[in-house]
Amino acid sequence: MPPEHLAVGDEDDGDAVRRTAGEHESSRASRHWWDRNADEYQDEHGEFLGDDRFVWCPEGLDEAEARLLGDADSLKGRDVLEIGAGAAQCARWLAAQGARPVALDISFRQLQHARRIDLGRGGAPVAVVQADAAVLPFADGAFDLACSAYGAVPFSADTAALMREVHRVLRPGGRWVFSVTHPIRWAFPDEPGPEGLTAAASYFDRTPYVEQDEQGRATYVEHHRTLGDRVRELTGAGFRLLDLVEPEWPDGHQQEWGGWSPLRGRLIPGTAIFVAERG
Repeated sequence: MPPEHLAVGDEDDGDAVRRTAGEHESSRASRHWWDRNADEYQDEHGEFLGDDRFVWCPEGLDEAEARLLGDADSLKGRDVLEIGAGAAQCARWLAAQGARPVALDISFRQLQHARRIDLGRGGAPVAVVQADAAVLPFADGAFDLACSAYGAVPFSADTAALMREVHRVLRPGGRWVFSVTHPIRWAFPDEPGPEGLTAAASYFDRTPYVEQDEQGRATYVEHHRTLGDRVRELTGAGFRLLDLVEPEWPDGHQQEWGGWSPLRGRLIPGTAIFVAERG
């Protein structure tokens, strides 16, 4: 799930600029940012995320309702890779459905929170792996399904390579489902109020959003791709796009999350969920 300033426009954490950022710099920044902010993130959003809830987005779409990975029976006994798992809330839900999940995250501190939750609950812990999603440490065809709820994809400089890696570790017919900030949101300021409803940047500007320290070293990097870019990345990696879900803001849901809010959610999409199948 997204940090507070996932889209362009928040400059509270140091110097925020639009500039190029390669894979190594992006990976390093993500690892350090999440290690540094994991405690605050879990404290602030842990109640919404739950300990064993699979929620796709700030709009609150649950996998228990959406079934984008398949119905309950189809998850039993399946090997599932969660990419950018954080504290493994989604993986824990998958385990409760009878799946065999592995929770992967670049942040050691996030995975420590996964262990904290497991110890508090008792029972078998979720399997966790610390690794970069662009270089998955698994054999070809190791998984039946792969998923990511706002994890890893927006923070990778080479998401075409990431898609190829996911394709490699999936078995034929395996489903790959991931959610990201809806690309149109990159044209708007990351503000929950009326000031966030006027386009201020080009949707087609793919220059990364970078927060950097006084020495110019990136401390946070996020990469933008258009909807068309995502489709081409998926098909270029050998996937078939099955669905593109744009969750509407539900009635009665009043919780804001950074730039996600009832006001904006009723007017512009905040999340895009891609549902693809390995050929």
